Amino acid sequence: MRVISGKYKGRSLEGFSILGTRPTMDRVKESLFAMIQNKIDNSCCLDLFSGSGNLGIEALSEGAKEVYFVDKNRKAYTTICRNLDKLGVGCDNVFCMDYIKALNYFASLNLVFDVIFLDPPYATDFITKSIFSIVDNHLLAQDGIIVCESDSLERIDVPLCLKIVKSKKYGDKVVAILQYV
Repeated sequence: MRVISGKYKGRSLEGFSILGTRPTMDRVKESLFAMIQNKIDNSCCLDLFSGSGNLGIEALSEGAKEVYFVDKNRKAYTTICRNLDKLGVGCDNVFCMDYIKALNYFASLNLVFDVIFLDPPYATDFITKSIFSIVDNHLLAQDGIIVCESDSLERIDVPLCLKIVKSKKYGDKVVAILQYV
């Protein structure tokens, strides 16, 4: 795994092997960031279900002002911190906690995100629960986007206030971009 563009381009990232995790492949990540490049510069991002921190680190490399990383797995948390340390970025915004607790915590801080990455384990309803919690907690900026990675577009339930503005299939996964109607 490596950073594909921006100021950290070419830097390698550490990964790990945990059942149910799968890093976003370089070609998918490259295409995904091409779709959202006008939203990244100077943005505040959330990488929920971060894994290795791959997507959030790419956003930092592309000019995001701040990225919050969340994963409840201790091994993932440690990997994210090591990857950020290798890049000379601090771990202040890395959280080892359940995604719903994290979303509620960010709401209590009145945080609002310009870009939210959701790449939960596929065989769950976490993506839908995350989207609804994000909306209920007012965590998405009015002109912000949610980038969802799933095994099926049908698995992404969207509240009436959001719409899918782009989607693309890559082998066994689909990337969908949501924004307010």
